[in-house]
Amino acid sequence: MSLFRQNVASGSEFEAAVGYSRAVRVGPHVAVAGTTGSGDNVAAQARDALRRIEIALKQAGAALTDVVRTRIYVTDIDHWREVGDVHAQVFGEVRPVATMVEVSALISPELLVEIEADAYVAAADHADAYADS
Repeated sequence: MSLFRQNVASGSEFEAAVGYSRAVRVGPHVAVAGTTGSGDNVAAQARDALRRIEIALKQAGAALTDVVRTRIYVTDIDHWREVGDVHAQVFGEVRPVATMVEVSALISPELLVEIEADAYVAAADHADAYADS
């Protein structure tokens, strides 16, 4: 039995140039690519990145409550608290497994944080949303 695969695009110029999807759903599993956000500081960028992740999850029939893992890349680990606070506010009691690491740079110098997310959608959860996508 093969599982249905759904690729989600956001329309970013980088998706076509690099050959990737914003998110991919295979069966109950959803993987969201590294996502950056806009804003003047790391907290604003993290909040916007998580907003964009939420949109991609919805397009794949999932929700933030389905997220089981996040990976957070920051250009300055000294800002871990600001990013961590945003992560905690967004996910609340969901409390996915999370990893945060410092990287030397992201794709543009003004970017301070990039976030990936993995979700698992139980069979009965979000069935209607997935059927409509």
